[in-house]
Amino acid sequence: MVGGMATKVAPQFAHAAPGVTSRAVLEALDRAIDGVGPLKPAAVAAEKQLEEQGGDVVKAIREVIENNVALSGGQGFVTNLGGLATAAVAMPANVVGLAVIQCRMIAGIAHLRGHDLSDPRVRNGVLAALLGNEGVDELIKRKKLPGSPLALATARVHDPDLRTFLATEVGAFMVSKVAGKRLVSVAGRRIPVVGGVVGASADGYSTWRAGRYADKEFTPPRKRR
Repeated sequence: MVGGMATKVAPQFAHAAPGVTSRAVLEALDRAIDGVGPLKPAAVAAEKQLEEQGGDVVKAIREVIENNVALSGGQGFVTNLGGLATAAVAMPANVVGLAVIQCRMIAGIAHLRGHDLSDPRVRNGVLAALLGNEGVDELIKRKKLPGSPLALATARVHDPDLRTFLATEVGAFMVSKVAGKRLVSVAGRRIPVVGGVVGASADGYSTWRAGRYADKEFTPPRKRR
């Protein structure tokens, strides 16, 4: 019953303020890639893992994924502890926090595979990867998206309109996911600490899936003749 309620209500949260969520996603993307405050740029963090793994890209990517799964689990726990009373405040924090962590992870993977993170096409590819395999395939099927994350990252021409479109889609996707998780963990359990554990597990698993998808998608770019 709770799961069904989450399925019905979550999309309403997702599309309540698409402009706000798209701006939040774009800011999260730029901060995740360029770094802000103590948060180092995605490429710098990825290079550190590459150094620690003796130059082995495969092992470095695995470490990048594992580290960010742990980070997302931690932020998921903190932002889900308050129960329904703090949902209005914690939900945006959870969405933005998860977006930053997953953007940084995906960008790090793309960098380790030889993609230039300063290229707006690559940033579009990072955004697309946040939607996961099913989300991307659905948008391609509906002719809303011209190709996979790798196709976007290596496109011959940059389409600036894709940036806003993808940010809106990612915002709706993440808000819907967080809203549904909150309804299940809090309304279904009614025990705040248990809700935090559910949130941590859900965010960690979500990040792991995003990392696996990015690892599969971002193969080294082909050199154009």
